[in-house]
Amino acid sequence: MHTRDAPSEPADNLPERREFFRIEDRIGLEVRKLSSPEEFDDNLFGDDHLENLKADFRRLDQDIKSQLASLSDQDRLLTGLVKSLNGKLDTLARIMAFQQNPLQPDEWQHVTLSEGGLAFSGRRHAWHTGDQLAVRMTLPPELFQPRAIAEVLDVQASETGRARVHTRFIKIQDSDRQQIARHVMRWQIRQRQKE
Repeated sequence: MHTRDAPSEPADNLPERREFFRIEDRIGLEVRKLSSPEEFDDNLFGDDHLENLKADFRRLDQDIKSQLASLSDQDRLLTGLVKSLNGKLDTLARIMAFQQNPLQPDEWQHVTLSEGGLAFSGRRHAWHTGDQLAVRMTLPPELFQPRAIAEVLDVQASETGRARVHTRFIKIQDSDRQQIARHVMRWQIRQRQKE
C-alpha cells in the first residue's frame, strides 16, 4: 500500500504537510545509536574498504548508460544486446554481493519508507524520542545501500513488547535520497502492475 502523506491536524492544531510518498516494504535495516551526529563516520558499518570499488562501479555504470544512449541511435539490436548483458552483470553482482555479506534474517523487516524518513519495529525501551541513529538500508531487488542519520520522532509501544519507531532523516547525501526515491517509484510501479 502506498500513500501520499496528506495534511492532518496534530494535537497542537497546526497543519502538518509531508512532502514525500511513503511505502510499506520489507528491507534490510541496520541501525546504530549515536551519541552525536559527529560520531557518524563512513566506517560505522565496517565496509569503508569497498567505497573506492563502489565509486568506480557507479562511474562505469554512468559511462555505459551514456554510451548506450548514443549507440541506440545507430544500432537498436546491438543496444538491446548490450542492455541485456548489462542487466545480467548487474544481477550477478547483486548475487555475489549478497552471498559475500548477507544480512541476518532479523535485519530484514517491514518498514514504512519515504525520502524523508522511515518507521521500523524495535525493542520497546531501546529507542527514545530525540535519539539520533545511523541507519543503513538495503533496498531489494537492487541491493542499494543508502545511509542516513535519523532522529527518532516518536516511539509507539505495542502489546507484544515491541515498539514502532518513527524517524526523520536529518543528514543524508543527495545520492542516497535519490536511491530511496527511485526505490519508492519502482515499488509503486510494481504494485500497479500487480493490480
